[in-house]
Amino acid sequence: MNLHFEELTGTDGARIGIASLDAEKSLNALSLPMINALSDKLNAWAKDPQIVCVLLRGNGAKAFCAGGEVRSLVEACRAHPGEVPPLAAQFFSAEYRLDYSLHTYPKPLICWGHGYVLGGGMGLLQGASTRIVTPSSRLAMPEISIGLYPDVGASWFLARLPGKLGLFLGLTGAHMNARDAIDLDLADRFLLDEQQPQLIEGLLQLNWQEQTDVQLNSLLKALQQEAVAQMPEAQWLPRRQQIDELLDVSNVACAWKAISLQRDSSDPLIARAAKTMSEGSPLTAHLVWEQIIRARHMSLAEVFQMEYTLSLNCCRHPEFSEGVRARLIDKDQKPHWHWPDINNVPEAVVEAHFHKVWEGRHPLADLTQY
Repeated sequence: MNLHFEELTGTDGARIGIASLDAEKSLNALSLPMINALSDKLNAWAKDPQIVCVLLRGNGAKAFCAGGEVRSLVEACRAHPGEVPPLAAQFFSAEYRLDYSLHTYPKPLICWGHGYVLGGGMGLLQGASTRIVTPSSRLAMPEISIGLYPDVGASWFLARLPGKLGLFLGLTGAHMNARDAIDLDLADRFLLDEQQPQLIEGLLQLNWQEQTDVQLNSLLKALQQEAVAQMPEAQWLPRRQQIDELLDVSNVACAWKAISLQRDSSDPLIARAAKTMSEGSPLTAHLVWEQIIRARHMSLAEVFQMEYTLSLNCCRHPEFSEGVRARLIDKDQKPHWHWPDINNVPEAVVEAHFHKVWEGRHPLADLTQY
């Protein structure tokens, strides 16, 4: 199953639930069985009065979670060209329900986001009530490189970043370190990788019967004070003004051109981001531009409903399959995009991604009832 669950009993008899992603070879990439099992256990713990707190973590030193397991999805897409494969409808529905349930979880939910926190891993981290990052953390929404788009609630959290930073990070897939995550309110606490046992021990020592929020905050604050000297330097907030000026443009084609011209920048971070985008999918860039505009005035439930529509449509179009082939299957790193020029992506194709491809009620219409 690539998941491990345990319950630890504290000094006052209360229990802590620990869910560990355990697919180290694939950097804890989320498969549909993992998503379903994690959802079932979290729902059970939510209803169990003995469980007072949940910790979500990933095993292995390299990653908390490097995204969704997209190879099998793309195999299904290839078997159903131009259609929505049943696996895609199941996968995205289950993943977004899980993400939404984290955002609305009724108990303290701590997520330990060490190492790579990419794509689907960001969806898990951003839903937690306490989002922990460490010196090893590398956060990103890198879907531009595989012809998908930043999903798992990224429409929500990218649209709410300062200035044009959300647009920039969505277009370029640029990595953030722990300081960036704290700066941009994509994380709450900075701890050292080796402090996880101390955190668990501290949770077990708390008196969960009274002033839980005060005690939990004190524990996390004390641990962070031990770690803060090792906080990395900020990368993106100091560049906000530059990025805001760069992306002060009227449409996505102008944004693409402005960033592409930075490939020879003397700033290595900006140059790397520009290179990644310019090798990525122009269709994805169109979707990023549009999703961020639309998400600004949406509720969280509406965001996941929009993303479900987008994801199923991405499975009907060729870019997603081709991006995954080039990056993850054949690994030739040379995707042959169907629309290689940002100016030639038809508006009708972009718009069609936001139109439902099923009959009747939205499969995630009930999210607002959580």
